Amino acid sequence: MTVPEGKANKTATEAAVEAATEAAGAAGATGATVGAADPARPRRRQARGEARIAQLLRAAADVFCTSGYTASSTNAIAREAGVSPGTLYQFFPNKEAIAVELGDRLLDRWRETYGAAFDQSHTELPLDRLLDAVLDPLIAFNCENPAFFVLMHGSEIPGRITEAHDTLHATMLTRVESVLADYLPDLPAPQIHRIAEMAFMVFKAGLDLVMASEGEERTAYIQELKTVMFRYLDPLVGDDASCPATAEHIDTP
Repeated sequence: MTVPEGKANKTATEAAVEAATEAAGAAGATGATVGAADPARPRRRQARGEARIAQLLRAAADVFCTSGYTASSTNAIAREAGVSPGTLYQFFPNKEAIAVELGDRLLDRWRETYGAAFDQSHTELPLDRLLDAVLDPLIAFNCENPAFFVLMHGSEIPGRITEAHDTLHATMLTRVESVLADYLPDLPAPQIHRIAEMAFMVFKAGLDLVMASEGEERTAYIQELKTVMFRYLDPLVGDDASCPATAEHIDTP
């Protein structure tokens, strides 16, 4: 049965108050012995709480991917997690709070991913290998975390997530410009900026097609994306290295 959010929240709050009251009574009855004998209990409770939060976030990710953010509900997330709505409300007051927490965690992992992808050492690679080194981890992250794509592109996503994503977008664009500046040292900064923006938008458009496909079709779109990026950047970079991954496409009418 679907439980209204306000009622479920109230029930969870009342239960929490009752539990706290009982705990206080027990502590009073046993005196200082409880605190001295059970120093590990808070840590165990904290670990259980973190495990429950992780369980709810995994369920939310699945529901957001299946139904979209707007059509999702806390009841659906609780059902997917196999818990009652009251249990969910002990950790999150509403769907937006779940989305923000999930978005924050995914954004942290995304920062780590693109930080590794744009490692300065990659600028020493020929263009085709540079594209592999940069694009492969970025694409893999999105494929392994489809909820990230949903949360970063939905029209009804909480503003906090949108703001964080916009900030991250600007940071990534700066990293792309830095890589291109190493490859194109003679070009003026405004032109580097335009090339970086174009390359970034090509990547985003190609990623849309990648995420909309599965299996061999997804693999094919990943290859096409790399081909487009190579053909756009190679004349600018003037790299003598061939692109073996795209060779089969070059003579295709």
